[in-house]
Amino acid sequence: MKVFTYVLIALALGLIIFNITLLDFQNLFEGNSLIALIGIAASLCAVCILLIFRMSKMIDEKTRGN
Repeated sequence: MKVFTYVLIALALGLIIFNITLLDFQNLFEGNSLIALIGIAASLCAVCILLIFRMSKMIDEKTRGN
């Protein structure tokens, strides 16, 4: 499970980088730039959720060890 979450985090970070390349800084809220911004926000949410999940698993492992 640990490797799986790290792979998903890496994929989400890759999507963030890809969507940054699609941004048009002259017109951020029009066309493909808006879609790229939504993709960046969604990927950031996914990274946060996966990090929270990873921390909860670490806490669970420590409490079960006692």
